[in-house]
Amino acid sequence: MNIVRVGIDIAKQNFQICALNQANKVVFNKQVKRNTLLDHMRQLPAGTLVALEACAGAHFWGREFEALGLKARLIPPQHVKAFTRVHKSDGGDALAIAEAADRPQLHPVPIKSVEQQDLAMLMKLRDGVVVQRTRMVNTLHGFAHEYGVCLPIRSRARLRVSLMQALDDEKNSLSLTARGVLRDLWAEVLKLDERVLALLLQAQTLASRCEASAYKRLQTVPGIGPVVATVFVGAVGSGAQFRCGRQLSAWTGLVPRQHGSGGKTQLLGITKNGNRQLRTMLIHGARAVVTWIDRRNDALADWVKGMLARRGFNRTVVALANKIARIAWIVLRTEASFDVNLAFRPRHSKASSD
Repeated sequence: MNIVRVGIDIAKQNFQICALNQANKVVFNKQVKRNTLLDHMRQLPAGTLVALEACAGAHFWGREFEALGLKARLIPPQHVKAFTRVHKSDGGDALAIAEAADRPQLHPVPIKSVEQQDLAMLMKLRDGVVVQRTRMVNTLHGFAHEYGVCLPIRSRARLRVSLMQALDDEKNSLSLTARGVLRDLWAEVLKLDERVLALLLQAQTLASRCEASAYKRLQTVPGIGPVVATVFVGAVGSGAQFRCGRQLSAWTGLVPRQHGSGGKTQLLGITKNGNRQLRTMLIHGARAVVTWIDRRNDALADWVKGMLARRGFNRTVVALANKIARIAWIVLRTEASFDVNLAFRPRHSKASSD
C-alpha cells in the first residue's frame, strides 16, 4: 500500500481513518469502531506518521500509537480548518487532518504524559471549585443585602467576622430563616475552601514528584509561586517543544498581534492564543510583582518602574508576564535558577557585553 501518512478523525465510538501515499493520493478513507482501531493501526509500517486533531482524547491515542512504533502528531484545530471542504463530513475531516500534517513550519501540539494530564486535570478542577466558591460568596452577599445587612467584599476573613456579628445581632432585620440560610451558605464556603486547598496540595505533590528540580527552580522567578509553577509544569512540561522563550510566550498568547500591509506593520493587543489558564496565571503573578514593586531595589524594579512611566500599569503587567514566560523557559531548559541581573540587564550593558 506504501502508506506514509495517516489522518484520524477521532470520536467516542466511530473513528475515520484516511491514509495517503507518497504522491498524496488517498489509499483508503474508511470508518472503524473504537475497539478495532488499534488492530488497524498495527497493520501500518513502523514509523508511519499518524496525525490527529488536538482535541479530547488525542493525547491518550497519541501515546497508544507511539507505543505501537508509529509517529504520532497532534495538529492544532486552526491549522486543520484551512484544509476542510465546503461540506463537513468525517471523511473530509480525516483527509484535512492528513493534509495539514505535512505542512512546513507547522508547530504541533506535544503529546502530554499521564503526569501532565493529571496536573492539568487537578488544576482545572481547582479553578472550577474556586468559581463555585466565588458564586457562593456572591450569593451570600446578595441575600444579606436584601435584608439590609452589607458585608465586606474584599476579604473573606473580614467577611467571616462581619457575618458572625450579623448573625448574633438580634436587632438587625434578618429573619430566623435568613439566619439559617446564611449560616448554611457560609458552611458551604468553608467546605469549598478545604476542597481548593486539598486539590492544590495534591497537585503540588504530583508536580514536585514528576518535575522535582524544575518545580523548585521555577519558583525562584518573581511572579511564579506554587500555584503558577504547578500550572506551568502541567502545561509546558520540559519545554523541549519550543525552540526559544518567545515561542513559549507566543503559544501562551502574550505577544502582540500583528497587522501588516504594504510593507507597514502595526502591533496590536496580545493574541490571547494558546493556553488560557497558564496565561491568566502568569498575568496574575506579574500583577502581584508590579503591585509591590516599591519593596524591591534591583534591576527588576528599575525595569518595571521604567515601563510604568512609559506604558502604564496594565501594559506593564502584560509585558512582565511575557518576560516571565521567557525567563521560565530558560530556567527549564538550562537547569539554572533565576538571576535578576542577567534577566533584567540594562540595554547599554547588553550592548557593551556583545
